[in-house]
Amino acid sequence: MTAITNDIFNIDSISHANDTIESILSINSGSTIFDGHFPGQPVVPGACMLQVVKDVLESALSCSLQLKKASNIKFISMIIPSLNDMIQLEISYKLVDDVINVNAKLVSNDVICFKFQGSFGRVG
Repeated sequence: MTAITNDIFNIDSISHANDTIESILSINSGSTIFDGHFPGQPVVPGACMLQVVKDVLESALSCSLQLKKASNIKFISMIIPSLNDMIQLEISYKLVDDVINVNAKLVSNDVICFKFQGSFGRVG
């Protein structure tokens, strides 16, 4: 499976069981976003890290989602495309009254780069 979530990430695999989603992602180091973020020292933008959580969750749950609340977002370590071409995304979630409460983290080379706690709602 190779689905493009945006110009930066490709979803290489997704496994989904017991309200847990694990995904392997590859980074497109040739993405034009890195021309401006940042010239000469490209790093994955934080907004793109949050977007890939939403994209993988939508793919695993087969529905469109909208971010409702971001109660805790931590950018712990930069993801540098030239050094980190593969990353892991781990998501655990609970469905409560049509709201999907999510805990997620992005891991690269055994280092946690990003943590997210928040909620999404179904669109449509």
